[in-house]
Amino acid sequence: MTLLLAFPTAVRDCKNLVGGAWRPAAHGASLDVESPYDGRVIGKVGLSDAGDVASVVDAAKRAFASWAATPVKERVGPLRRFHELVTLHAPDLANTVALESGKTPAEALAGIQRGLEVVDFALSLPNLDDGAALQVSRGVTCEARREPLGVVAGITPFNFPAMVPMWMFPIALTLGNAFVLKPSEKVPLAACRIGELMTEAGYAPGLFSIVHGDRTAVKALVDHPDVRAVAFVGSTPVARAVYTRATSLGKRALCLGGAKNHLIVAPDADEALTVRGVVDSFTGCAGQRCMAGSVMVVVGNASRFVAPIVEAASKIALGQGMGALIDAAAKDRLDRAIATASSEGADVVLDGRKVRPPREYQSGHWLGPTVLDHVRPEMECARAELFGPVLTVVRVDSLDEALALDRTTPYGNATSIFTSSGAAARY
Repeated sequence: MTLLLAFPTAVRDCKNLVGGAWRPAAHGASLDVESPYDGRVIGKVGLSDAGDVASVVDAAKRAFASWAATPVKERVGPLRRFHELVTLHAPDLANTVALESGKTPAEALAGIQRGLEVVDFALSLPNLDDGAALQVSRGVTCEARREPLGVVAGITPFNFPAMVPMWMFPIALTLGNAFVLKPSEKVPLAACRIGELMTEAGYAPGLFSIVHGDRTAVKALVDHPDVRAVAFVGSTPVARAVYTRATSLGKRALCLGGAKNHLIVAPDADEALTVRGVVDSFTGCAGQRCMAGSVMVVVGNASRFVAPIVEAASKIALGQGMGALIDAAAKDRLDRAIATASSEGADVVLDGRKVRPPREYQSGHWLGPTVLDHVRPEMECARAELFGPVLTVVRVDSLDEALALDRTTPYGNATSIFTSSGAAARY
């Protein structure tokens, strides 16, 4: 399937979904939603306050009681229809995701497909064990039961406008909860489209709700006494703040933050696999994903892989092989990070600041693949999550040194190793 980027003919007004009805934020404040591709305004999003949040949660709470009493085998009926609708409208939804987040259409479609995998899992929940009875002592049994919590909330990031919400609400709803989605105010259009499809799928008013806004809405949602659990995906500082705020109020919280993932390259690595894997990892989604490989640690003469990685990355065409950065602030932040790395002694062997996008996207927020070589572990570019298409190369002498370097980061990392040695991989 070939997907072509198509801009809308009208600016979409993104409203809250409250009890099955679309309503604007009460006080009328809003932000423009600009496409990272060319900076044009494609939507407006309302900024909800505590009153708007209360209206959404109250409607969700009213819908919860009868939904919780519905057998789980019946709860998957609307979800099955939602799966069919998303599959049918996937190209259109992917176009929306690409327009507002800067992804390529192919990346946007891949995210939707990954989201549907979670829908598939949620559809299987009626067949899974929902409790147990244990005989813990003579004449004493203990029964475990799974019961819905009530109203639960998902606070989702800009980089996966469809996939991350679809990690959350299919399971929450199937297990009998009412779900409130607070998408990033930078990417509200896909959330609204999902809300339309959820309504069309047959969910009762209030079971799936959307509240738009910034940190004011987030705080009100976390603080609301009828919100029983909170899921968050975003930067580490905000994840920590949301987790602390939610758990201090006795709520359940699952808050996922950033990373500084290391790609260890051993001297015996396969060149073709390594070059493709590293380049795809740090340039995919323009590096704006928590699983991006942002530090390549080359062991010994594995330094020979740097040149072919630079060559492969230099051939990626902006607007085709790689998308745009989310906004001007992200571009400015990354430009400063590259300049800082250079001033600290790193070699900018591939400078994405010099790469130009297609003519029709000149007003967008673009940075080409960038490679910083001969980076010392104490440099900022080796320690901070840059969240962009920037690969930092650190050279070490041994696998032990590479592993020790990985342990110094404060992030919860994913670490990969490129090697032909099963023993090295296990180690």
